Amino acid sequence: MLNLGLTAFFAFLMVMGLRRPFIWILCYLYIDIVAPQIISWGFLSMIPTSLIAFAAAFLGWLAFDDKTDSRFTWRQGVMVALLVYCGLTTLGAVYPTEALQKWAWVWKALVFAIFLPLTLRTRLRIEATVLVMVLAVSTLIVDGGLKTAMGGGGYGELRIFVENNTGLYEGSILSCVAIAIIPVVLWLARYSTVFPTDWRVKTYAAALIFACCLIPIGTAARTGLVCLVVVCLLYLRTARHRFAIMAGMALAAFVAIPFLPQSYVARMDTIEDHQSDQSASTRLGVWKWTIGFAREHPFGGGFMAYLSSHVDYDTVTVDNSGGVATVHRDHIVEKGRAFHSSYFEMLGEQGYPGLALWLLLQVSGLWQMEAIRRRWKDRTAPGERWAAPLANALQLAQVSYMIGSLFVGIAFQAFILDLIGLQCALWTYLRRIEKTRDSRGESAELGGPATARKGPARPALRLPAAR
Repeated sequence: MLNLGLTAFFAFLMVMGLRRPFIWILCYLYIDIVAPQIISWGFLSMIPTSLIAFAAAFLGWLAFDDKTDSRFTWRQGVMVALLVYCGLTTLGAVYPTEALQKWAWVWKALVFAIFLPLTLRTRLRIEATVLVMVLAVSTLIVDGGLKTAMGGGGYGELRIFVENNTGLYEGSILSCVAIAIIPVVLWLARYSTVFPTDWRVKTYAAALIFACCLIPIGTAARTGLVCLVVVCLLYLRTARHRFAIMAGMALAAFVAIPFLPQSYVARMDTIEDHQSDQSASTRLGVWKWTIGFAREHPFGGGFMAYLSSHVDYDTVTVDNSGGVATVHRDHIVEKGRAFHSSYFEMLGEQGYPGLALWLLLQVSGLWQMEAIRRRWKDRTAPGERWAAPLANALQLAQVSYMIGSLFVGIAFQAFILDLIGLQCALWTYLRRIEKTRDSRGESAELGGPATARKGPARPALRLPAAR
């Protein structure tokens, strides 16, 4: 039944796209996040679903979409530069065969992130994209949250749908993304026009946020815990009832601690005492090696350059049994260990120029979303209240990603690149609306494409706007 349902849903989206080509954009996002071809064991696993959806999305936009309001931003130009640079480093990679395997999916993730803002020219399209991305990733989060609540999970043991450890199915990556979408879920619950706020929307949003918080526990990923703490602290910056929310967070943490698995508590303890944990020691060793590697290869070693890594370190454990503290030291030698950090991933694979481009892309996103939040936060018109909170949500999501990136190699994670595409679209759309309003000398409604054209305004949520 699962295989039949996944196949029918894919076919439904492709057929619906014949009438509304923009649905093919949403279909590709769904496939890119959920990867139904991995879960399925029948028809979907035998056809290139991702390629079909990608081709349909691009050709549908090229042939049928109105491109009047499409704009190419300088941040998209940064992604183009990063794409070209990654292509060059792939040609001169230390491990050319292995590098091509990673390049095969990296270029698609970057190209779609560059392309996505060109299609998001209305509020409806921006909101639909946010909604589909959240619902798609919630497929994995709800499954993982339910299994965690029923006593499953553990480091490297939480199985989501299938036995797979790539993309969002990897525990640390899913933990980072699960925490990153919490601010976006809160925005949808309050400002969505596709699913207007009511008790059902609020209930699902609350349940989904709870499942997001369970994912770091089920995966025993320290990344998720650090991201959750940072997002909670930053969320207080714009919250109305800060002290009440702080009290609620403290109470929730106090109540939850006794119910946490002992294995999870023990793993979180290694955040403070990293010398006793081989995984943390490996990270530090690989990071030190990467700095030395970058001195010899300042322009990067290409994708998968970590395969040449060689690290050695000592782990230190203290045994307090019998009232006597005994120190044990074990010398560990490891080869070919991954970077375990997006920052060092970029430094090792793309060198200093690639790292600079990637950092520019991230920091500029934080700046743009902050600029939107400050410019729109005091606007109270019905069609304007949604803009600043969405910018704040996308900013917090990116902060969570950048914190998680310290400990996980997800520099080219497609979900995060699509969030950057959303930021570019929001920035372009609001600037266009402001220019239109200034040129008319009147307040423009922020609901649809009619705001950027002369003539009678159309309803904000009229379906033809999503073509």
